[in-house]
Amino acid sequence: MDRRRTHLVWDWNGTLLDDISAVIEATNAAFEELGIAPITLERYRELYCVPIPVFYQRLLGRLPDETEWQLMDGTFHRHYWARAEGCGLTDGAAELLAAASGLGRTQSLLSLAPHERLLPLVRRHGIEEWFVRVDGRTDRSTAGKAEHMVRHLRALDGVPPERIVVIGDAADDALAAAHVGARAVLYTGGSHSRASLQSVGVPVVDTLAEAVAVAEDLIA
Repeated sequence: MDRRRTHLVWDWNGTLLDDISAVIEATNAAFEELGIAPITLERYRELYCVPIPVFYQRLLGRLPDETEWQLMDGTFHRHYWARAEGCGLTDGAAELLAAASGLGRTQSLLSLAPHERLLPLVRRHGIEEWFVRVDGRTDRSTAGKAEHMVRHLRALDGVPPERIVVIGDAADDALAAAHVGARAVLYTGGSHSRASLQSVGVPVVDTLAEAVAVAEDLIA
């Protein structure tokens, strides 16, 4: 693997996969189980964070107890995965991945989606060939991406962190990048509002094409 070229680590949900509508529908199904009023996309983007129980705390004013958490988590995933198959890639994503590979960049995919569910979706969308590695979550942790990023980089055959840019839709993507000494670009089409993304202190863009262009500038 060429250590001199930019390596892009892509997020999946809300970044390459345009699934925010499915997320909102599944979230509201989970809220309904506890009698919580439905949430709008705008409100979701204002409040969303990881770990997920803290997101629920922002809504409830307290952390959910174990019974509530199990109920909401189970309901969310049941409804989300029923809808995920119908979600498409973000506009232009497939073409960007192909073009990046053609320009000699390497790319990988790191997601907190369960690995056994992630891989079939990536394959179904016909983009697996553009990644040197695809890693989903293999445990039941509700924590963020930082330690997953550490493991992901260890498996990338020595790609130096200073050549890596993480492209994602959440503050946690930027925090995970910083944890390993990499850069990050955040995309506004997913889980966070622009204001919350800008508060992280990394570049924020409105399209994936902009994200790739900014990533190149960061490493140049």
